[in-house]
Amino acid sequence: MNVSPASLKKRSESGDPVDLCRAMVAIPSVNPLLEEGGAGEEALARLCGGWLEMWGYQVELVEVAPGRWNVVARSGEQSDGRRLVLNGHLDTVGVKGMAHDPFEGAVRDEKVWGRGACDMKGGLAIILAAAAEFMKLRETDRHGSGELVVALTADEEHASVGMQAFVEGGLEADGAIVCEPTNLTVMPAHKGFLWLDATFKGKAAHGSRPDEGVDAILHAGRFLAKLEGLEKKLGAGQTHPLLGKPSFHAGTIRGGSAPSVYPHECELVMERRTLPGEEKERVFREFQKVLEDLEGEMPDLDADLRPGLYRPGTEVPESSILVRTLLDSMEKEGLPRTVQGMTAWVDAAFLNEAGIPAVCFGPGSIAHAHSAEEWVLVEELEAGARVISRFVGEFLSA
Repeated sequence: MNVSPASLKKRSESGDPVDLCRAMVAIPSVNPLLEEGGAGEEALARLCGGWLEMWGYQVELVEVAPGRWNVVARSGEQSDGRRLVLNGHLDTVGVKGMAHDPFEGAVRDEKVWGRGACDMKGGLAIILAAAAEFMKLRETDRHGSGELVVALTADEEHASVGMQAFVEGGLEADGAIVCEPTNLTVMPAHKGFLWLDATFKGKAAHGSRPDEGVDAILHAGRFLAKLEGLEKKLGAGQTHPLLGKPSFHAGTIRGGSAPSVYPHECELVMERRTLPGEEKERVFREFQKVLEDLEGEMPDLDADLRPGLYRPGTEVPESSILVRTLLDSMEKEGLPRTVQGMTAWVDAAFLNEAGIPAVCFGPGSIAHAHSAEEWVLVEELEAGARVISRFVGEFLSA
């Protein structure tokens, strides 16, 4: 479906979710920390800020790091109603290896195509469509109470500096929807993760001198083999009703200089996926205990284990007013009341940790995120916008 630039501009300004998505896909916002030459969020932030200002919001563009931008728009408080946050991230991953024009924003086969269409400019589109609709209804006094805050953040695909800056601003709210791709399923729980960095020291020597050399890679391998016991323990342990079991895997391993040389060092990075409530210190201790047991078996083992980046898993009870109102809105718009777990970590964790209950709901499938062929269904954009528009009105008017 081809639409003239003038028509696309007009329809996006009116809050049409499909044309909002197309217009945003056409604006490159690749995270510069993930791909050299990435444009970052500024152009997209200014486009979205302009729409929100046009619709009557109080808009602030915040540079959270050099060249990295958040958009925070507020409808303004009326009476003592609730405050709701709609959140999405502006950045995308890189475009190398994509099988189609990453910034075309075309509609083919009832799908919008392009980098970020699924993750998560489709989600941004339903947020913006709902924001436009909210202001139209407020003008008619049909949404007379409460405040809607639209928070569009930078750098989710790397280190979440945008969301961290937003929550550090101290805003209080009664709930938040993070519109990551969930195929229009409510996801009130998600896993977290802990990265673990292990360094194994050996002794370099010629490959013909086993009496002189100590193989650091072999020692790392024995540690990995020893982790089989922990894997079985996790498999037999607690199960979350939405997220299943915790897990871990070896992400990267590096060591050695040549086939004929005993490696003097080996570096291993592992990732442990955590369930809500699992604490960093306890998770780290699981791996430290395995290493200590191995040291008891191998007196010449020289290894160091350190905790790396940590992000907590969080959840919102299915009985909460946030989840129940969202499910009610889905049902009224003809969608099934479906609740699932988000296995990936998302920025909702920062909101939950800051005391703002946050769940995920958005168009598109996480399976299409970051892919060579990225797209989102037109039908899901339109249905998602209707659900969020209804939800905003009902949550803030309650």
